[in-house]
Amino acid sequence: MHFTLEYPSDVPTANPELREPAVLRALSVHAEAVGFDAIALADHPAPSAKWRRSGGHSTFDPAVALAFFAAATSTIRLMTHLWVLPFRTPYLTAKTLSSLDEVSGGRLIAAVGAGYLRSEFAALGVEFENRVTLFDEYLAALRAIWLHPETPVTGTTFAAAGEMAVTTPVQKPHPPLWIGGNSPATLRRVVEHGSGWCPMVNPAAVASSVRTAAIETVDDFARTADKLRQLLADAGRDPAQIEIQVAVPAVDFDDAAAVGELDRFVSAVGAAGATRILAHVHASSASAAETYMTRFAEHFGL
Repeated sequence: MHFTLEYPSDVPTANPELREPAVLRALSVHAEAVGFDAIALADHPAPSAKWRRSGGHSTFDPAVALAFFAAATSTIRLMTHLWVLPFRTPYLTAKTLSSLDEVSGGRLIAAVGAGYLRSEFAALGVEFENRVTLFDEYLAALRAIWLHPETPVTGTTFAAAGEMAVTTPVQKPHPPLWIGGNSPATLRRVVEHGSGWCPMVNPAAVASSVRTAAIETVDDFARTADKLRQLLADAGRDPAQIEIQVAVPAVDFDDAAAVGELDRFVSAVGAAGATRILAHVHASSASAAETYMTRFAEHFGL
């Protein structure tokens, strides 16, 4: 099992000091030192105040902040979780993510999703009702640009004319592409394009709020993971080559019952096929985040 740190600014109640450059540097270095395999940031370029007041979280531009982490560290992977593909044309995404892969020395994990905030799509000038169609189109286009950078790619919202000269990523044939979501369409995308799956194991109300199918229990997750493995095998792909990342909330490590529940959950999803845990940490202060990271790492033997 590997462990990813969700940088704690991506928590609704995060202390503003977590956005200070010195803290960003210190916590990313600490995450690497205690054994986290990757550090992740979400993608919300234009969230509404209503969403923020209702529990939405502040974010950095993930490519900018992950590049900052890349400069401060040397081995930890940099993960977009999740980069919303319909927000940007595939050429913009390819350029940004290729640049991030290049400046990090090939440490990018590109986990992508379709997005869910209607108001954010409107602010960015993207038709919300077309987001799923655009996601499928842009996902295929992104891979085509990375695999055959000289060949022009044309879509419903963009058109490249003539031979192209675009930046290619360090990792070949391209950085790992992980797909976020719970739906049957998500599983299809993993089979067709992905090397990882990022499901949400949460109550149905949470799944509804981010516009995906519900995976409420470990048993639900196990059944869906089995379905993915069968689809991969049917397509001639090795299921063992696909990473599966499941998130866990921060707990009080002084609360034996809470720690026991965390251990049981991690063990159960691992047995069902999860290969990576995405850890949220305490965000009340930089010191609280650092202490939590240390205790989490010690507890799980990172």
